[in-house]
Amino acid sequence: MTTADAPLTVAVRVKPGAAQARVGGRFDGPYGPALVVAVHAPAVDGRATEAARRALADALGVRPAVVSLRSGAASRDKLFLVERPADRLPEVLRRLRDGSAE
Repeated sequence: MTTADAPLTVAVRVKPGAAQARVGGRFDGPYGPALVVAVHAPAVDGRATEAARRALADALGVRPAVVSLRSGAASRDKLFLVERPADRLPEVLRRLRDGSAE
């Protein structure tokens, strides 16, 4: 299995019911450094999780179909899997979560 074949696991902290939807920032949660995803959707019936999945896909520049929830369906702290990630995705994720090093 090559690196491109291995799914990328992304720790996410979801902020449901946010006035402004955005992806960016860091939250040190139970899975380690997590990417903050603020969504308009409320934390009801999985709506915030689905909104976060789609927002994450958009921010990473991948199709929503390749992003799936691994754990945390009923929690603000979630793990998502990105299938067949491009080589650039870890760097994109780092910039979103930690900001630019420049």
